[in-house]
Amino acid sequence: MSASMTAPETATAPVKLRVVRVGLLLALAVIAAAASGAREGQTRLTPADIGAMAKGGAGAGTSGVAGIRTTVLSGDPTAAGPYTIEIRVPAHTRIAAHRHRDDRSAVVVSGTWWFGYGLHADDALLKALAPGSFYTEPADVPHFAQTRDEPAVVYITGVGPTDTRYVDAATKRRP
Repeated sequence: MSASMTAPETATAPVKLRVVRVGLLLALAVIAAAASGAREGQTRLTPADIGAMAKGGAGAGTSGVAGIRTTVLSGDPTAAGPYTIEIRVPAHTRIAAHRHRDDRSAVVVSGTWWFGYGLHADDALLKALAPGSFYTEPADVPHFAQTRDEPAVVYITGVGPTDTRYVDAATKRRP
């Protein structure tokens, strides 16, 4: 023991060292958590990445029409918060008038997507949306869609939870 250090100081030195070590470990843990938190929610997907993702049938926020394949690209459409889904719609598919509780926006990725607003599917109200086209589905506004001789892929984004309610319940899930 050095002449400048007394017995009580010697006893507390290891405790102080442990406190400093624990403090450093906690600081590193906070920094690591902050760094990993910054990465949460960051998504970059190539077409190959999307192609490899699990695809399901009708999911939350989709029409439920047979043959349509849905992939959740981001978020969870059944939970509160933002989400993006991809729908792959076969050729010659008709989706009856329906609405969703959330405001949604969409981009046509491939094919021609025929889209219209109204209480009943009416070919005169359809507009042909080519790849790169953008449209909205305002909350509780009835809309309908179809494909003709080619399939279509559409990305839809909203803030969940979402749902699908048909104007005429008898048309639900009927192509």
